[in-house]
Amino acid sequence: MGLVTIQAIEKLGIRFAQIHGSAEYLARSAMISSDIFGFDAVIVPYDMCTLPEAMGRGITVYENAEGVLYPTVPDKWASLDDVKLEDRWIEKARMPVVEEAIKTLLKEADGKYAIGGWVLGPFTLGGQVIELDLLLKGVAKQRAKVEEFMEKMTDSVIAVAKRYQALGVDYMNIREMGSGTDLLSPRMWKQLIQPYLKKIFAELKSPKILHICGGTDLIVEMMNECGADALSFDQKNNLAETRKKIGDDVILLGNFDPYGTLCQKEASEVPEVIKACIDAGVDAVWPGCDIWPEVKPDNVKAWVRTIREYGKKPSPAVGRL
Repeated sequence: MGLVTIQAIEKLGIRFAQIHGSAEYLARSAMISSDIFGFDAVIVPYDMCTLPEAMGRGITVYENAEGVLYPTVPDKWASLDDVKLEDRWIEKARMPVVEEAIKTLLKEADGKYAIGGWVLGPFTLGGQVIELDLLLKGVAKQRAKVEEFMEKMTDSVIAVAKRYQALGVDYMNIREMGSGTDLLSPRMWKQLIQPYLKKIFAELKSPKILHICGGTDLIVEMMNECGADALSFDQKNNLAETRKKIGDDVILLGNFDPYGTLCQKEASEVPEVIKACIDAGVDAVWPGCDIWPEVKPDNVKAWVRTIREYGKKPSPAVGRL
């Protein structure tokens, strides 16, 4: 998950909006954040707009904004018929910036951190370039067009993930963030999400991770069938029950509430949250989604310290990654 902190941004002497378009700022902010707090990994990019922007949908960076405001996509295709990808879109907009940042991290980290790459899953990516209602309603009325669109998004995800793997990232995280059962029924998930995730993971090298936000208790078995090496969940997942459902041979990552734990709680309350994740059976304590950059430093330190002190006993799945 995204681990950039406002402390790193301030150390660089820049505004948050400036990091997204600079390979140097992306790489430096990732490494500084990890150095300050003792993270094991660095991950870029930080926003969800790199692919949509390259696909021609533009980007709003809020360059003059003070504080933390993530980029957004200002213009979506109006219909499934309008979706057309330009040739060599994968080399346009900020895609080269992200690749250059990854190269910098690989060169300068020198084994100090795990270098992570991530791409949105095809459904979540689709929701960045068209309105999701077009997909959800289209399943019944325009099935062929929905399938064609999902194939385009899936092929795009595969292409980018393979480029990142070819650069040498240590793991790839496919973040199908918007596909939880808060929005989709398990039946719809099996129909609209699972086939495309299976295609993606069949094309990628290990280590490869599947992350989904929101409700996932009803789909964990189907998630496990997609071919990822590890499953990542947010705080809505009952990890203890998930471990019972899918056994000890599957790597589980998660699943504390990043904003509530790192921004709202007192530092003295953090160890209890982290211990609960470990006791539930996770193999690595991950935030349920990107951490909000404006973290309380003492809370982050308590998160890392508790893992190192309390999480000494490995579970059966440790080591597969």
